[in-house]
Amino acid sequence: MFKKYMPILAISVFALTGCGASEGTSGAANATATPASSPAVSAEPAIPAGTPTAAATTAPNTNANAPANVPMKGVTAVRLADAKSGWIGGQGFIAHTNDGGAKWQVQYKAAGDVKQIFALNGQEAWATVGDDAKLLNTKDGGQHWSSVGQVPNAAFLHFTTKQEAFSGNAHTVDGGIKWTTLPVPKGIVGDAYFHDANNGWVVKGEKDSIEIDRTQDGGKTWKSVMSRKSAVVPTGAVIRSAGANDAWVELIGESGMTQTSYSLFHTKDGGKNWQTVLANSTAGGGPAPGFPVGDNTGPKNTGTKPGPLYVVSPDVAFMGGQCPSCDKPNSVGSTKDGGKTWVNGKETFTGYGELLLAMADGSQGWLLTNDSEQPSVMYTTASGGVNWNKVHTFDAPK
Repeated sequence: MFKKYMPILAISVFALTGCGASEGTSGAANATATPASSPAVSAEPAIPAGTPTAAATTAPNTNANAPANVPMKGVTAVRLADAKSGWIGGQGFIAHTNDGGAKWQVQYKAAGDVKQIFALNGQEAWATVGDDAKLLNTKDGGQHWSSVGQVPNAAFLHFTTKQEAFSGNAHTVDGGIKWTTLPVPKGIVGDAYFHDANNGWVVKGEKDSIEIDRTQDGGKTWKSVMSRKSAVVPTGAVIRSAGANDAWVELIGESGMTQTSYSLFHTKDGGKNWQTVLANSTAGGGPAPGFPVGDNTGPKNTGTKPGPLYVVSPDVAFMGGQCPSCDKPNSVGSTKDGGKTWVNGKETFTGYGELLLAMADGSQGWLLTNDSEQPSVMYTTASGGVNWNKVHTFDAPK
């Protein structure tokens, strides 16, 4: 099975909004054998609390402006508006569904791979395309997509209003036309994450310790809210937030023998108290960041590499696991109590490429698998990941 393995290109992903008391987020670490200063994210957040659902706002799945005969190969981004409607992006296309993924309509032919998709509701959505992160926007559910600018980095993109958005420490207040840079400390690992214009988080790593810092004034000042002894310096970090005082921090360790070590920490109170959610030490990757050599205690997700992280609320989060040496390398685990307990899913899925995950709430969500030789496949759950149903097989990669 090693011959089928493709390195994980994760997100920066994905798998999130910075507005309201609850936001969904997705991100999978780019877990390679060499340090990664900015892990990729496959970003597919759930709609913020209080936002009109797509059932009321999404346009019918007919688009006179849709390009014809565009193959849907290699899904690279996913974003749902509710359990039945949402978008995917892939190798040269953006497509939309209104029936839970059974049928798809290509809305846009892209000149490059779609890197991220984000939406505030069933009408307002954005996508980044290509290595230069060209930013597209739709205001009518995808009937029309237009270029609005360029995102200045490859960090996780999330809008809090129609005009305000964040990508790492880049900030826009005009819908993505112009961007400014919010200040962050020196020596951070991975990308900063700003929940809103005031509240942000970063990870710092030194020789034998890790540190998580927080700002409440837009980056003007930063305060250490967690420090731990660590046998390894993180090679990457993924940070997501479901509220001003909420943070889920994934630390990526070292890699070897198709294995990558990682840990996941969570706070609900602005960093006063932290819950260890996951501590995955591996034989090939060594100790999980934040833990000493030989410490194999703590909750573990399935797989030997981290998959996408998707945060639904301060209590509910999902995370994929990947095992490149397994016949069915993909799986999904979750917590429903803020990380106090972790439940590993029993189902596994084929596909040696990037795993994508998006949840509408704690029960309903989408899972997409990829492979260099086989078509991308979509599954849905209505049981919080206990059971998954195969709903669509996309076009073959060749």
